Amino acid sequence: MIAYDPTTNPLNNNEWSFPFLECIHILGFTLSIGTIALLDLRMLGLALQRHTSRELAKALAPWTLVGLAVMLISGPLIFSSDPNMYLRNLSFRFKMGALLLAIVYNYTIHRWAAMKEPAPAAGKLVSVVSLGLWISVVAGGLFIAFF
Repeated sequence: MIAYDPTTNPLNNNEWSFPFLECIHILGFTLSIGTIALLDLRMLGLALQRHTSRELAKALAPWTLVGLAVMLISGPLIFSSDPNMYLRNLSFRFKMGALLLAIVYNYTIHRWAAMKEPAPAAGKLVSVVSLGLWISVVAGGLFIAFF
């Protein structure tokens, strides 16, 4: 990696900039994962049963995308504060793998199931996998500080 001095990064030179950016990051994933979880709970038959999963998928898609955009912009900025530390961190690498899988799954299988409303068992399986992937992303992020 190119010689990088973390002390030159603005996130490391101001007491409030890194925590503020982390709050923005958390708001982004709360919005995106929250909207995905609402759809998953609907597909599991546990919430919002007056709406079809297709209706919810269409209504929540823009909010999910905004949350993902915020997350995918703020995340690399946080990473820039100390890339060497993050690249050596097992939890960070786990999180990045889980994030990639979760995003691909969300925009392929999960989206297909929400729009087609398959048999209840298939919809439930798709939702459980989705929730598991997103929980893995959050868990990976939480454990970055410990590994």
